[in-house]
Amino acid sequence: QVQLVESGGGLVQAGGSLRLSCAASGPTLSSYHMAYFRQAPGKEREFVAAIRRWSGRTLYGDSVKGRFTLSRDSGKNTGYLQLNSLKPEDTAVYYCALKQTNHDTISMSDSYYDYWGQGTQVTVSS
Repeated sequence: QVQLVESGGGLVQAGGSLRLSCAASGPTLSSYHMAYFRQAPGKEREFVAAIRRWSGRTLYGDSVKGRFTLSRDSGKNTGYLQLNSLKPEDTAVYYCALKQTNHDTISMSDSYYDYWGQGTQVTVSS
């Protein structure tokens, strides 16, 4: 059974930075593709970023490209989402998710992923 524990959210001013963490218990992160999504009040869940299990290649949503960076630390079994140049429109609950597959395929669809963290709130003030 995979459990994901998220941390690192908070309140930050526009232009600031945060680093979100997603710690996995159970099998190692290298067995999964990892992704982050976010959901703002009254809006649908939005794809933020994903990283492939073998190559470590990443994919980003257009709204965060160039500002956010997704990485993994296999030794700590933890994924990190670095959020830079934050904007008020980045305010949302951020969720990490894992997909177990032998295919080198990641997806921008939240229905693709098997395991989810509890979410962490990011609030950006103007």
